Amino acid sequence: MDPTKDDDGTPGWDAINAALAALYPGQEPKHYGTALPYTLGGDDPLDGISVYWADAPRPHWHYVTYGFSELYDKQSDDAADSGYGFELTFRLAAAPGEGPAAAPPVWPMNLLQNLARYVFGSGNVFEAGHHLDANGPIALETDTVLRHLALVEDPQLPARDTANGRVRFLQVVGLSDEEMAAVRRWSTQGVLDALAPAMPLWITDLHRGSLLADPALAAAVEAGSAREGSTTGMLFIETLGWAVEGDTVELVLGAGQVPGVLELLPLRLDHGRALTLADRERSWRFEPGEADHVALEQDSARCVLSPATLRGVLEHVQAQRGTYPLPGGRLRIRVVPTELRDASGNVVRTLG
Repeated sequence: MDPTKDDDGTPGWDAINAALAALYPGQEPKHYGTALPYTLGGDDPLDGISVYWADAPRPHWHYVTYGFSELYDKQSDDAADSGYGFELTFRLAAAPGEGPAAAPPVWPMNLLQNLARYVFGSGNVFEAGHHLDANGPIALETDTVLRHLALVEDPQLPARDTANGRVRFLQVVGLSDEEMAAVRRWSTQGVLDALAPAMPLWITDLHRGSLLADPALAAAVEAGSAREGSTTGMLFIETLGWAVEGDTVELVLGAGQVPGVLELLPLRLDHGRALTLADRERSWRFEPGEADHVALEQDSARCVLSPATLRGVLEHVQAQRGTYPLPGGRLRIRVVPTELRDASGNVVRTLG
């Protein structure tokens, strides 16, 4: 199917075409379809990806997906949203000497299809502000420092109402370890807005270093985090447990996760927000309050920390094995070593 042609029965596809035609008038996109549809057993959930060339603010490729939304006749009962309610976009900086006549790199298409496999397989829907760890370079077999992905509203493609419902365009942005740590301390939108002067339109450049190496950008991000706190309300960790001994509850954490917990606790609780720690089986929710309180269920716990106890956690608990009593005597934290394993399950390093 040629996505640049308007045909009967393709209102969703036509709506995406119209949005891109307004942004790139007269440009014929390079479109890459799927040989075997996902519904017939193919590996690629998306029906296709179009790629546009842009000269400004720096030469780059603009990838746009077709398939998260309902491209053809309306099938779902949700009148408000078309399919999952979004399509993904991605902007990649052009290589030196690359121009609109060249073939765009293929790896971003594989990346977008992988994200689609996650959504189609899990049913989990992406939203602006979401972020995820790529578990390695976002472009395989490269030495890029970009190992994380964040999602933000595409700055040039506003949400669009179609015959099949509303469609938002979410742009995928590559980030470094340091930049993602800043996102966890603050928010995706806040960090990306702060980095925008050095990353206009949030164009992903595999060859750049961490933008937080710039003291001015780093100061802007830290100031935003201190001012607004963190929007990261849940932290997934590998080691989480608790036990009761008399009137005292002992929370068990892994040494590898302690720094992240200590970093986020004040950025959440000092701003009146909770922080939930979760593993595969249970969850522990920290909340701010005037007096300490712990309520335990079989697989969940609610822990209210007074300002004094929160300060005690931050001042005394370390990422080293040991038991750390806290003010008031109602709670203590036991830190156990964290074992880092390779792909074969062998321990390659122990933290704490």
